Amino acid sequence: MSGVFSLARLWALLAKEFIQMRRDRITFGMMLGVPLIQLLLFGYAINADPRQLPAALVVTSQDHYTRAVVSALEATGYYRFDHVAQSATQAESLIASGRVAFVVTIPSDLARRVDRGERPRILIEADASDPSASSGAISALGTVINRALLREQGIAVLAEQERESRLDVVVHRRYNPEGISQYNIVPGLLGVILQMTMVMMTSIALTREIERGTMENLLAMPSSPFEIMLGKVLPGLAVGAVQTVVVLAAARLLFDIPFAGDPLTLVAAILLFVLGLVLLGYLISTAARTQMQALQLTFFFFLPSIMLSGFMFPFRGMPQWAQWIGEFFPLTHFLRVVRAVMLKGAGFSDIAFEASILVLFVAVYGALALARFRSTLD
Repeated sequence: MSGVFSLARLWALLAKEFIQMRRDRITFGMMLGVPLIQLLLFGYAINADPRQLPAALVVTSQDHYTRAVVSALEATGYYRFDHVAQSATQAESLIASGRVAFVVTIPSDLARRVDRGERPRILIEADASDPSASSGAISALGTVINRALLREQGIAVLAEQERESRLDVVVHRRYNPEGISQYNIVPGLLGVILQMTMVMMTSIALTREIERGTMENLLAMPSSPFEIMLGKVLPGLAVGAVQTVVVLAAARLLFDIPFAGDPLTLVAAILLFVLGLVLLGYLISTAARTQMQALQLTFFFFLPSIMLSGFMFPFRGMPQWAQWIGEFFPLTHFLRVVRAVMLKGAGFSDIAFEASILVLFVAVYGALALARFRSTLD
């Protein structure tokens, strides 16, 4: 029976597997890290009902009715008035650039018209490019504001249903008035698809050469590390260009996604994004020993990037610490750019900050990849 099963042989095989697992630190880290990341993200960071959304206030009067309306909106927990716009033009720039989710415009004669028994209008412009992020904040607007005015006038809230509304709340859903989810998802898919293919394709660039035994031939060529890196990176840019054309054509023909902005602005942003991704993949390939390790490191980057970038869940609905982490992913900034250009018609001045962050990613990833490759040669 010892030839069929031996406890000693089984113990030796188990010991060998555990030794290999301990030596393969990347796989061991994936086994522990991925469940922990999923637990933390789903447990703490993901929130489908975002609160404390940034809002801008356009107001020229500081009467007690205006203060009551603003206080009532802040008390809902949905609005955070951290911008005071001096004009409608400034408010338009704030919402187009994505710095605020709402613009609340209160007329200067609000107090006088309320005291006369008239029904003034308050305009609330909502960035509805992400319907799930703004729906909760919009739903209770009329009731909250009218109750605030009734309390300010000394009228019992219980009698509210027996009286007419004190004012009209006009909600203008900007950029996606019908609340079509594809308008938000499909432009975001462009970034996700590019990230998955570009990083994955270039992450196995050097490791494939090592596994196939062609790395020595590559190093024997009279080429500098920078030239070798360009030789691996430039084909990725070509593939990214083809994917971009396919996704944008499908977005227009299949889903009728609007394109309100300048195509050249979007092309420049896509070029920066794809260049940063292929350099990141090249950096990963310098750290991995095998193609499997490269794919594992790529997946380790994908998971938090997709979840914390604002693609699957509203970015502003996450806690502050999760938003800070999300800012370190190129996808977060690219999603803001592509949605702003396609849906809002944003110009270069509106996306200049996000574009500068993408440039920074390109510079950092390129410098690190080149430094890592030089150390590999040594």
